[in-house]
Amino acid sequence: FQISLLIMVFVQWYATFPYSSLAQCGIRHPKPSPFFGNLFLFRQGFFGVHTDLIHKYGRVCGYYLGRRPVVVVADPDMLRQIMVKDFSTFPNRMTIRAATKPMSDCLLMLRNEHWKRVRSILTPSFSAAKMKEMGPLINTATDTLLTNLNCHAESGESFDIHRCFGCFTMDVIASVAFGTQVDSQKDPDDPFVHHAQKFFSFSFFTPIMFIFIAFPFLIPLARFLPNKRRDEMNNFFINCIQKIIRQRDEQPVEERRRDFLQLMLETRSSKECVSLEHFDVVNHADELAPTHTHTNQQENVDVSHESPNRRSVQTQKRMMSDDEIVGQAFVFFLAGYETSSNTLAFTCYLLALHPECQSKLQAEVDDFFTRYDSPDYTNVQELKYLDMVISEALRLYPPGFRFAREVDEDCMVNGQFLPKGATLEIPAGYLHYDPEYWPEPEKFIPERFTVEAKASRHPFVYLPFGAGPRSCVGMRLAQLEIKMALVHVFRKFNIVACTDTKVG
Repeated sequence: FQISLLIMVFVQWYATFPYSSLAQCGIRHPKPSPFFGNLFLFRQGFFGVHTDLIHKYGRVCGYYLGRRPVVVVADPDMLRQIMVKDFSTFPNRMTIRAATKPMSDCLLMLRNEHWKRVRSILTPSFSAAKMKEMGPLINTATDTLLTNLNCHAESGESFDIHRCFGCFTMDVIASVAFGTQVDSQKDPDDPFVHHAQKFFSFSFFTPIMFIFIAFPFLIPLARFLPNKRRDEMNNFFINCIQKIIRQRDEQPVEERRRDFLQLMLETRSSKECVSLEHFDVVNHADELAPTHTHTNQQENVDVSHESPNRRSVQTQKRMMSDDEIVGQAFVFFLAGYETSSNTLAFTCYLLALHPECQSKLQAEVDDFFTRYDSPDYTNVQELKYLDMVISEALRLYPPGFRFAREVDEDCMVNGQFLPKGATLEIPAGYLHYDPEYWPEPEKFIPERFTVEAKASRHPFVYLPFGAGPRSCVGMRLAQLEIKMALVHVFRKFNIVACTDTKVG
């Protein structure tokens, strides 16, 4: 009897003891359930729940994801502090540490010094100069996209344009990251396409995930559980990239294909590196990533907005293993497939519903082709209205409605205490629709992104690519891919809504 009582007391304690930490910090939140916290609030997604939480509990509120306390921060001044000025206190993303190779080696999953070293190697590969080398590969994939769209146009029947853009972004990823040429629309049974689609059929809300969230000490066991589908998929991509690496090493330098994979392979013999403040590609979007040849490491990195000569600069050694190279190629799937295809599809959807905006864009594109034969990284920057259209589409349909950072140590941010071990959640979707900063937020108004309008608005209420040193390293590539595709599409086609198009 005593043993049973002790077990019951322990289970009750385990089920409820974490659920006082938010209240102790003065952070309001809904009542959690034993073991699972507020997890079941999110069965229908994050956006609506974030809106409800913020309206009810304020711009700094919370909930429990299983036993993990989560602080939702919708205050743009706090976000500037968290994501940029006090970055060293919040350097890591929230991860469920059960990933296996190659995912465990990809940039999104890395932490602390390991992340810093790999990020310092990757950042120069996404500089403006390197993006110019990617243009021809994207143009090749765009030619295939136009051929497929032309078939639909000639049929005169309605079709799902999102599927076409999904095939296009798949082809770009295969070409740029894996050095592989595929036509995923004409050949959906291609092994590369087949395994990639398997990867994206993963569902978060599975019984095993609920168990891991309720009992996080079991998470390390996940990588040892038999998973034939996962192992088959991982082995395919690992073998695919390792084969290409061997082929590249055997080729003469002048015959090696100029793609992202090759840029990473070249880092094995390069001394080029960048300092932490240049990881922020959002704030340095129009600059070439400055490089150095230092190999020493310095402590006490300062990423505040001081002049560069007053910053303490930290650089990282230029060395990346083959496993890490495979992991970074794999990150293209995590960060580049659905995000780019969704943005392309939503942009076309919005322009179909707003033909006056489409006509204005087409006029800009027509004028562009009187001066240039084809788009490239440099000349697409001249298309100001296209940039406004894409920016507004990203506001209305951001690639991620939320992203997270972990609190590395107890700290105060703008008067709010944040406990070590908590997760900070940035509700980008809510901020993008906040009427305090976006009048009539539901409306598609590209002119919100004129130079004057952007200058008058708080920069941390628009976060499609994040901000600070952990902002999206592939932002330039994503923007180039989207712009080049849309320039070609609206040169040749009008996009119109049909009876199947959902409005609102």
